[in-house]
Amino acid sequence: MNHLQQLNNVKDNSDLSQHPAPVKLKYERTTAGTISSICAFFTIAGTMLWGSLWWLLALLALSSAALPPSMEPMSAPRIFLSFKELKSTGTAHHFSFLLNSTDYRILRMDEDHDRMYVGSKDYILSLDLHDINKEPLIIHWPVAQQRRMECVLSGKDTNGECGNFIRLIEPWNRTHLYVCGTGAYNPICTYVDRGRRSQGSQFLQPLQSGGRTSRAADLGTTAEPMEAKEYIFRLEPGKVDSGKGKCPYDPKLNSVSALINGELYAGVYIDFMGTDSAIFRTLGRKTAMRTDQYNSRWLNDPTFVHAHLIPDSGEKNDDKLYFFFREKATETGQSPMTQSRIGRICLNDDGGHCCLVNKWSTFLKARLICSVPGADGIETHFDELRDVYIQPTQDTRNPVIYGVFSVSGAVFKGSAVCVYSMADIRMVFNGPFAHKEGPNYQWVAYSGKIPYPRPGTCPGGTFTPNMKSTKDYPDEVINFMRNHPTMHNMVYPVHKRPLVVRTNVDYEFTTIAVDQVTAADGNYEVLFLGTDRGSVQKVIVLPRDDLLTEELVLEEVEVFKVPTPITTMKISSKRQQLYVSSVQGVTHLALHRCDVYGEACADCCLARDPYCAWDGKSCSRYSASQKRRSRRQDVKYGNPIRQCRGYNSNANKNTLESVQYGVEGSTTFLECQARSPHMSLKWHLQKENSDRKREIRSEGRTLKTEHGLLIRSLQASDSGIYQCTSTEKNFKHTLVKLQLVVMSGRTVNNVLVETGSPALPPLQSSAWTPSAGQYKDLLTILSQPEMGLINQYCQDYWQLGDSGLSESPVIKAKGLKEFKEQRKPRNRRHHDGETTAAPLT
Repeated sequence: MNHLQQLNNVKDNSDLSQHPAPVKLKYERTTAGTISSICAFFTIAGTMLWGSLWWLLALLALSSAALPPSMEPMSAPRIFLSFKELKSTGTAHHFSFLLNSTDYRILRMDEDHDRMYVGSKDYILSLDLHDINKEPLIIHWPVAQQRRMECVLSGKDTNGECGNFIRLIEPWNRTHLYVCGTGAYNPICTYVDRGRRSQGSQFLQPLQSGGRTSRAADLGTTAEPMEAKEYIFRLEPGKVDSGKGKCPYDPKLNSVSALINGELYAGVYIDFMGTDSAIFRTLGRKTAMRTDQYNSRWLNDPTFVHAHLIPDSGEKNDDKLYFFFREKATETGQSPMTQSRIGRICLNDDGGHCCLVNKWSTFLKARLICSVPGADGIETHFDELRDVYIQPTQDTRNPVIYGVFSVSGAVFKGSAVCVYSMADIRMVFNGPFAHKEGPNYQWVAYSGKIPYPRPGTCPGGTFTPNMKSTKDYPDEVINFMRNHPTMHNMVYPVHKRPLVVRTNVDYEFTTIAVDQVTAADGNYEVLFLGTDRGSVQKVIVLPRDDLLTEELVLEEVEVFKVPTPITTMKISSKRQQLYVSSVQGVTHLALHRCDVYGEACADCCLARDPYCAWDGKSCSRYSASQKRRSRRQDVKYGNPIRQCRGYNSNANKNTLESVQYGVEGSTTFLECQARSPHMSLKWHLQKENSDRKREIRSEGRTLKTEHGLLIRSLQASDSGIYQCTSTEKNFKHTLVKLQLVVMSGRTVNNVLVETGSPALPPLQSSAWTPSAGQYKDLLTILSQPEMGLINQYCQDYWQLGDSGLSESPVIKAKGLKEFKEQRKPRNRRHHDGETTAAPLT
């Protein structure tokens, strides 16, 4: 736990989720000079309130902290929740069963049966979508010890790769799954019975894999199922077969799969060394198929990302399976660069008759472009495809395709999200083919005669009703396909620019999921973007004039306790849940946390979250069935002045006024932190017996920070009423209103003598003398136990020095954490209505 978090636990025991910090900072260990400054301050100004001392400690810690790189203004989240803060909201739950496993991946969601299937090292998990910790069904499926030793002896266990990493889980029928794992560099597959006990273990269709006969797999594999009372979840005994062409040997190599009509289609590396990549078809009754082997024009060191069936027309024979991947492009010359691709095959492809026998004769691919156009016409490309999400629409033939891309190379770090339409994709596949005459020629559009039927056309479809198989195609068609698998034109995103861009940040996007939300002013697509530091950002993009857009990062949450890249992410609009996995485990979290935006109508409206609306009492989940009179929501503009009329009148009246003390000649800190990075803060001072308010700027003895106002060398003239006001969308809101009282050294000495503490050196006198009530309050402050603990802490520091500070038994026994335990409880007052500031005591 960092220093600021430790002190925060002391200062305020209130729910952190009610006052989240918009940007999280990570702090290093406080230096010796900082500690010495803190203790020196305590000696001089020991009568300052604990709240002021807390903020000075925080500010001093900031002076030696390593701050993260600044984020772009529009990419800063409105709300940031750390792992601890997210957990405290009760909207996220981590899979808590301790398994000796790693590399969790969500491979299949079955919303009809309320189950989610997760693969990890040596384990297959079946989790309840409502509560992933409710009676999880677990199968332990390790490899035999002999197989593991063979893998280790081959030199492949550098990072624990000699295990059974589950990489494929596909529904075989209503009661069984088809599951494959790496098998310690010897891929294996089997069937899992996932039915109910009343259904028994009968298959609805025979357990026979179509296609080529494969060699037997390691039958020494063991199974240890753990069953719940109602469900069956176990391996079918004696049904293990080879996973070659279905699952990779190396767990570090990505693979994709789709089980359609009993045939398994997979993009996978099929050899021990990881050099032979292919798109395979196995199982079922159709001929086993693959891409042309060792033909770099077809596939060149690809990384498979996603596979999805998208129908082309109402004719079933036109159905195509689309593959999304990135590879080293051969058309870039001597120095191949990574490019993103979209490829497709016909499901009824049977290969050629004389050429391309048992190889795809309809495989085509095109480049996916995701780039930012520059003013000089030069584009900045995001070339490495990381993840794809297919957003269904009412027309099953035209889903919306979202892709997450990153920058290749080390010049700068960046990510982007691009959106593609199927109309643009089909137009490219119906366009010219890329052609190259020889090794010294450039790639150009093929200008010769295109054979009939057009290469890439499915047999028996809309355009070839009389050709029932690709084996009926003329040889010239097959030969053309073999030499021209790439399209000349490229697929550009909608509006030819990314939807979301991130540069100059210390993270990259890794995954994406999209939800369509109905709000009071229309429908919105909400993007959930996983990062390589274990957080998820919730983003919406609003259209503006002239094809411009406005991006809003509604929130960012830390999903895992230890920052680790998010590997897979699935969304359930039906249950309003997001399911996230990494090497550490699995977490599910709600799509919305409306209450964290604030307790006022203006806070809810300014958040512009389509999931949330002000219901007259709080910021809660928007429902179209709510009474329109009390419902307040404005996603498009976020105008609280218009939307919250009648709720804003008491905003400033309800701001709690507090009193804060300072010692003449010392330093004090007035706390005020914006709820959102989009707010601007201003400080004003009103002197006693004056109606005039003067704006305070960073000059002389005052310094404005993002956490509040620092005043050095306090003077009696600094006393008065300080107001911190936020402004956003022309809406002004008083966050803090406090009275600063500057005390003289003589007053402090009198109190210290009263409490039996050593007197302070003489300080400059002041004409101000506290009243009897204020004197009593000051005496109570100094008698609090944490004041003595601070004094003891400083005494130990001076005696032992920095080298012995960490070893001091007193420090270990009475560290900063103990302040929280020994601190006297206080009653807090809560006010309804607009945002209030907690008293600084």
